Amino acid sequence: MSTLAHVFEAAGLSTVVLASMRDVVERMHPPRALHCEFPLGRPLGKPADPDFQRDVLMQALALLDVEAPILADHPEVIVADEVPISCPLPARLDDTLAPSVDEARGLRAAYDRSVASRGRTSVGRVLDADGVVDALEVLDHWAGGEAWTEVPLPGKNTIAVAHDIRSYYEEAALELVDGPPPGGRQVEAWFYEETEAGRTLMAARKALREQEAPFPFWFYMAPGHR
Repeated sequence: MSTLAHVFEAAGLSTVVLASMRDVVERMHPPRALHCEFPLGRPLGKPADPDFQRDVLMQALALLDVEAPILADHPEVIVADEVPISCPLPARLDDTLAPSVDEARGLRAAYDRSVASRGRTSVGRVLDADGVVDALEVLDHWAGGEAWTEVPLPGKNTIAVAHDIRSYYEEAALELVDGPPPGGRQVEAWFYEETEAGRTLMAARKALREQEAPFPFWFYMAPGHR
């Protein structure tokens, strides 16, 4: 982002960078940057908190009125919380299905309520909600040892498929959890540590690695620290 800021400024466009890592912008020297000490992947801080997100954006845009170069700091620090949220998961309804497939079907009503209440969804890079279930069935086959070259994945792009599955689960979870919005990594931890889908995705990722699938095909299915 800092490099692009220099390119756009050279073309006459004013820019503001939202920076998650202060040492990077200190080296790159973009004309205007707001350093936000938030968990990586959460550039606006708190999920499902529009007032906080608006405050971040307004503080960033205010830098357009300040003489460049300037590096400002958002006053609030958010520490990544790795403790999974406490979120109820549906009971098994159909023992003939793979656990992750049965689980995803059971979360469909919560996902649909989330879309209705928010008017938007991040699911849709390559799958719709029905495709999430189909993709989990394929990942279950991969995790069980079937060759990825023999069992095609809906959407084909493993990175985008993993994004859509995780988005489906996280949006359903936000509809099921009471209280204030969860911390930056709490929903992520819940998905990978508590759900059948998260376990299936990670098992499929491991199987792809052992089958010597191309590195980008499996590695980027989950965050590097996973």
